[in-house]
Amino acid sequence: MIVEDDKDIRDGIEIYLKNQGYAVSQAADGMEGLRVAEKEEIHLAIVDIMMPGMDGITMLMKMREKGYDFPVIMLSAKSEEVDKIMGLNMGADDYVTKPFTTMELLARVNSHLRRYGRYLQAVGDKKENGKIHIIGGLELNEETVEVLVDGKPVKMTPLEFKILLLLMRNPGRVFSADEIYERVWNEQAVNTDTIMVHIRKIREKIEINPKEPKYLKVVWGVGYKIEKQ
Repeated sequence: MIVEDDKDIRDGIEIYLKNQGYAVSQAADGMEGLRVAEKEEIHLAIVDIMMPGMDGITMLMKMREKGYDFPVIMLSAKSEEVDKIMGLNMGADDYVTKPFTTMELLARVNSHLRRYGRYLQAVGDKKENGKIHIIGGLELNEETVEVLVDGKPVKMTPLEFKILLLLMRNPGRVFSADEIYERVWNEQAVNTDTIMVHIRKIREKIEINPKEPKYLKVVWGVGYKIEKQ
């Protein structure tokens, strides 16, 4: 996907990418880029930093919040050095400074697509295992009793692990506190206040901002769920 407000640049990049055998989608600003990402399966995005409406950095931030993990190459002018650094901090994988040569951009695209292809293969192999559950950057391994968040191990108590496992086995499904208690403790629910405490502790370990959780959500008056990514 090419997200760039200059149509000539968009069209020029598209021609070269199509000559390499890639399918290409275009967007004129960040808002349109987000709509394209929601409708189509994107494996890489080339995103200009300075655009009217929604700029490239805001679009990148919103994409990462939504769980899109494909590589993003930012296009920046030499005067946008601070924005370029901010983009990398927000989750961009690379940047190319304007004016750039077509061969330079193609080399970056090919490199990141090869790396992303290997990543997708590894994720597919893990999911086929059946004992490894992956939702966005959250990974739980039943066999090794490990939890990873964005590749980093997180320590869980046995009860926290069992609660998280129950929810990750059923992404999108809402479990009441009573149901979680009965499934994890294997006894009839009497006092489920402890569930709230465990949920809070799990959130503190797996969420970047526990007050605005990405994964572990409360459905008020109903229960808890792990959000599908």
